[in-house]
Amino acid sequence: MSSYDTVAQAYAADNEKSYANAYYERPAMLALAGDVAGRRLLDAGCGAGPLFAALRERGAVVSGVDVSAGMVEQARLRLGAGADVQVADLDGPLPFPGSEFDDVIASLVLHYLEDWGTALAEVRRVLRAGGRLIVSVNHPTAAYCEERLAGRRPGYYSTCPRPARWPVGDRVVEVTFWNRPLHAMTDAFAAAGFRISSISEPPALPEARDLFPREFAHYADAPNFLFFVLQAD
Repeated sequence: MSSYDTVAQAYAADNEKSYANAYYERPAMLALAGDVAGRRLLDAGCGAGPLFAALRERGAVVSGVDVSAGMVEQARLRLGAGADVQVADLDGPLPFPGSEFDDVIASLVLHYLEDWGTALAEVRRVLRAGGRLIVSVNHPTAAYCEERLAGRRPGYYSTCPRPARWPVGDRVVEVTFWNRPLHAMTDAFAAAGFRISSISEPPALPEARDLFPREFAHYADAPNFLFFVLQAD
């Protein structure tokens, strides 16, 4: 069972309006995706489907997968019975033929994986040649600083687990993120057959300054997420 199964409904509601998701990470991912009209997209780690919905509204033909059955249920409630949303793990075979997609969107999902090799190989398999992989992950410097502030001193250059927990509704989510340095990320992309088109550290939307003054001020000088656009060779 995924850690998100028992909090899926509450997490979906929070994700819809939170600073980090609604005013920071998701707008940045949509901006990087650009014009997706007519493109065949996979939302890998789709959660309750907010990014899926936004991409579909922009004219993309979208499929989604998520490891959490609870989150997939929430996605189907949001997106409708006809939406192609399935329970699947990026660490295992994806339920699609090779070269199926023009783009794969991996929004805040890879940092849950200790080893990126299997997941990136599967993503490359389902992407057509020249297709794009658009990724957001926890920023390596932000994760490192959080560990230092918590009194732990893992080296920046190591790939190491970072337990995390936060309240969602009346429950607590407990997960493990994997901190990794920038070069470990780029090495993994290259090994899987991807070329980097861009690396970006975009700010939150301007309106977040008034809606979330504390978060906006904190992340103005310390980006929380790192974004990549990668091309499949």
